[in-house]
Amino acid sequence: MNTSLKPPSSILITGCSSGIGRHCAIHLHQLGYQVIASARKAEDVEQLRKEGLSCVQMDISDSHSVRQGLEEALQLTGGKLDALFNNAAFGVPGAVEDLSREAMRFQFETNVFGTQELTNLVIPIMRRQGYGKVLYNSSILGFAAMQYRGAYNASKFAIEGFADTLRLEVKKDNIQVVLIEPGPIISQFRSNAFAQFKRWIRPENSDHHAQYQAMINRLETVGPSAPFTLGPEAVTAAVVDALQKKRAAIRYPVTVPTRIFAVLKRILPTRLLDRVLIKAGGDGKR
Repeated sequence: MNTSLKPPSSILITGCSSGIGRHCAIHLHQLGYQVIASARKAEDVEQLRKEGLSCVQMDISDSHSVRQGLEEALQLTGGKLDALFNNAAFGVPGAVEDLSREAMRFQFETNVFGTQELTNLVIPIMRRQGYGKVLYNSSILGFAAMQYRGAYNASKFAIEGFADTLRLEVKKDNIQVVLIEPGPIISQFRSNAFAQFKRWIRPENSDHHAQYQAMINRLETVGPSAPFTLGPEAVTAAVVDALQKKRAAIRYPVTVPTRIFAVLKRILPTRLLDRVLIKAGGDGKR
């Protein structure tokens, strides 16, 4: 059976209010895919609809919203769903020792628990169809940890663990599981992360106060703050390739840093890799 997903295949994409999700949804729509974009806020849903996209409101951190949003999406697709792109995510910056239980739980509710809950609801639909593709937007930080990103690192490490396990479990059902692993991408990620930092972290009470100032300067930077930063179209290109190939790659490294660190993690001793990661992170400057 040829299970490559070509127009007018249906795909649900989460986190489409801006950045990667928005770019990917618009591009796939232009290619002829039946795109169901989701966003957390009603005003973002309305804006996406004005731009010609089918859209549902879905807050990944809320189980009721996940179920209702998926039900509405399936009404638009006639009960089928050929692909799911788990894109919705954000970062809670801060040193690990400064993360409260509430901050860690808040990070995981969207990036891990909600993402996997939605995936678990979609898997039976794909199994009945006899095919499907589940794409996770992971990160370079899903396999290479950097300072002051502990909650986000952990959430993406968890996503990679779920994806790797799920891939083994649904192989017999002709469902492919794909990890997209971007490095630095132009988006609103930094501005959103800064809002989370101000919400959860008290830098004046931390032993990491000096490093936090460097991190704040980075989060407040307009435009690229790291070398080799690419636009969201780089991720969209990986998504398109994964959808259109009969047999998608298991991992799609996006940006030069992701490719480099994927190799370094395989060949360097851990202590040496730690030194490289510390230098790359620049004590929060990058």
